[in-house]
Amino acid sequence: MARVIVVGAGLGGLAAAARLAALGHDVTVCEQADAVGGKLGWYEHEGFAFDTGPSLLTWPDQLRHLFAAAGARLEDALDLRPVAPTDHRFTDGSRLHLSDDLGPGWRRLLDRARRIWEATEGPFLSSPLHGPRTLARLAAGRGGVRALATIAPGTSLRALAEQHLDDPRHVALVDRMATYTGSDPRRAPAALASVLHLELTGGSWYAPGGLRRVVDAVADLTRERGARVVVSERVEEVLVEGGRAAGVRLAGGRRLAADVVVANADAAALYGVRTPPGQHPLLPAGAARRTRGARAGLAATTPSLSGFVLLLALRGRTPDLAHHTVLFPDLAGAGYDDEFDAVFGSGRRRGRKSAVPDPAVYVSAPDDPALRPHDDAEAWFVLVNAPRHAPHDPRAGVDWRAPGFADAYAEHVLAVMAARGLDVRDRVLWRQVRTPADLEAATGSVGGSIYGSSSNGARAAFLRPANRSPVPGLLLVGGSSHPGGGIPLVLASAAITAGLVGPA
Repeated sequence: MARVIVVGAGLGGLAAAARLAALGHDVTVCEQADAVGGKLGWYEHEGFAFDTGPSLLTWPDQLRHLFAAAGARLEDALDLRPVAPTDHRFTDGSRLHLSDDLGPGWRRLLDRARRIWEATEGPFLSSPLHGPRTLARLAAGRGGVRALATIAPGTSLRALAEQHLDDPRHVALVDRMATYTGSDPRRAPAALASVLHLELTGGSWYAPGGLRRVVDAVADLTRERGARVVVSERVEEVLVEGGRAAGVRLAGGRRLAADVVVANADAAALYGVRTPPGQHPLLPAGAARRTRGARAGLAATTPSLSGFVLLLALRGRTPDLAHHTVLFPDLAGAGYDDEFDAVFGSGRRRGRKSAVPDPAVYVSAPDDPALRPHDDAEAWFVLVNAPRHAPHDPRAGVDWRAPGFADAYAEHVLAVMAARGLDVRDRVLWRQVRTPADLEAATGSVGGSIYGSSSNGARAAFLRPANRSPVPGLLLVGGSSHPGGGIPLVLASAAITAGLVGPA
């Protein structure tokens, strides 16, 4: 039996803790906030309630696998219900869904997405990362050359879409898959088409009462298997003794010894990459030599995009409103590309990032009585892609704490929504604005990058921090490590990490 300390009670940390406790280990989870959940946050005020992080669940089998590994049934702990496909609205008045039959090119693309999923799920998403050797092993296996051609590692997601699709609206639907990993579709790999397959075949799911119930169910499972979950306990440092992880030092100086430390923290904060001036990495300076390669790889990646969020408490009800809606910008001219140029400081905006002038707007509006004070009201979560918070360097991001900036941009987003047919400005009872700076403060995600590093570039997947760190006894879990962000991949990360420890 190993003594395991998990740093952070986000979904990845809790899932890893549940698996490790079920394997017979002595597990303690230390969370700096006063509640568990990490980026799967929750906010309540005046009878309105909001998920403040993920609002879409796909691939629920990952949750079922977690509960089964811990000797439980997901259905006994959580009520998951399917929701209708996302309603994509365009400035010409048209509306599309991923499940629509958009023609022969679309069908060929979906078939390619299925084959990409079949080629990547095992070696990439459910197994530890071994750098470029993962591709080499795939190529050497049975049918490997064909699988490698299917993945097309040198092709971008945008290029793959344009090989099959002529309609810019259809291409924009595929582009959205890149944003699920915080990436630019013009630079993200074609392999992300697998997200399209996953959303279509696995469906979109919701838990009445909010997706926060997912965290609650996993936290309960973790405790039921004997793990200790401690909140308001900040880890200041991962202790390294004799060249291996030996525990953690808490704020206030208390030390907890461990045989294994699992970091459910932003990998950039763990390794000290791109951190703000004055912020010290969780790993001590003495571990710098061992982690040189991991730090160099992480530094070579592009940070993922962040998000600008409005929580809107609205009077009245909106007719013909889906659970999930995306309002696209005009796709003519710079169109959707200008959004990615602004977020990543590329193209016409090379060298300087900015808030997106004409963003795609995502609205999550669950028809859930638990989220509103009465039936004549709605609670909306509104999200637009945004550059990370970097007050000292406009090349790296935006100063979201500049006086008046966030409120002015909130007004701009509401005006954009109105121009695209969802004008709620006279229905707002109150609103709360959450910027990338707020996300950084709440979760420790450097700059508020939602997914840690993006998938921009052909090598990005292999530069993402591995679950096994270069420091013996130190493992990583969560959205900033392999295989990536989003609820399903975070759960896959927990399975991989627990497997690296093995049974007691």
